[in-house]
Amino acid sequence: MSWTRVFVLALLATLLILTISSGAESAAVRDDADTDAKADEPKGAARRVFMPESDASNFFKRRSRRSVRYQAEIQAEQRVRLSADERRREYNEEQRDEFENYVEEERDEQNERTREKNEQWREFHYDGQYPRYYWHH
Repeated sequence: MSWTRVFVLALLATLLILTISSGAESAAVRDDADTDAKADEPKGAARRVFMPESDASNFFKRRSRRSVRYQAEIQAEQRVRLSADERRREYNEEQRDEFENYVEEERDEQNERTREKNEQWREFHYDGQYPRYYWHH
């Protein structure tokens, strides 16, 4: 029973707010000539976001894809691009050096383990009858 009371009170409060609120207008289109004039003129935050059509077209005419760029702008973009390329090149070189060092260390360790295993195998299987070859030392 308490849920129904809460629901009815919430429904009545919403209905009261909607009827009293001046911001809520009906969805029907009115025939007033004033609304056309008001629709053309943006209100509040829309005034800051949107600009007149003439200003927008002038903006795009000034800065289109085919517009001439200033030499300083081109040089700044080239400097940014070159510095990014240099950083990328240094990073790749550093990564390559680290990988080469890692591979060299792994190869050395593997060779050392293989040499030790071979030496242990020879010592274990050597029966003393045949002389050891000089390259097996």
